[in-house]
Amino acid sequence: MSANGCLAANDWICGEYLRTRGQELVDATAQHVLISTSAVGIAVLVALPLALLARGRKSAAGPVLGLTTVLYTVPTLAMYALLLPVFGISAAVVVCGLVLYSLTVLVRNMLTGLESVPADVREAARGMGYGPGRLLLTVELPLALPTVMAGVRIAMVSAISLTTVGAIVGHGGLGNLIYSGMNSYFKAEVLTASVLCVVLAVVADVLLLGVQRLLTPWARARAAGRRPQAARTPEKRTPGAAWT
Repeated sequence: MSANGCLAANDWICGEYLRTRGQELVDATAQHVLISTSAVGIAVLVALPLALLARGRKSAAGPVLGLTTVLYTVPTLAMYALLLPVFGISAAVVVCGLVLYSLTVLVRNMLTGLESVPADVREAARGMGYGPGRLLLTVELPLALPTVMAGVRIAMVSAISLTTVGAIVGHGGLGNLIYSGMNSYFKAEVLTASVLCVVLAVVADVLLLGVQRLLTPWARARAAGRRPQAARTPEKRTPGAAWT
């Protein structure tokens, strides 16, 4: 490392930092992705039964939605502090915290999507002999999928952002580098890790949007069918043509 290099000058943009700390960035990014995706995946598995409970029993809808909303209002630092006695200083603290935060948007979107399925569609499926399980898996969930995937996209972007706070327990992925750079005022480390967080969020959102479109081809066909057709140009008539 040269004495007059960008690292020595503590520049915000420094190619030398990328070359010398490349493996560190890769490891932090991999941990960030693993924590975020694991948390959202677990949250989806937990949110679906809660949404079905809220949909099936109206008396349970209020408590379920209220509880998930209350969990979302707990500050991140307080949430991790409450989970530390249970999980200790580990990545499980961060994953569990992100799962609890993700439930708010996932349960609401799943419930909205399920309730938006037309009643006549359900009745038609039942008339064809569909049981509750088959009705849910082959009719209701596919029709609710666009709304559900919208919730998953929001939850994933939020999880990628909140994972950085996990640096307080040493499991924050790129957040570890951000906090380390802020403590030492290492500009290149702070900027590089922050930009990578933004890139991860954008890439995750685009990928999930692509998955949504692949899983819901009928939604694209419906949208294409709603496009207004070009107005026809009235045929020009020669004045007096009707008299000839």
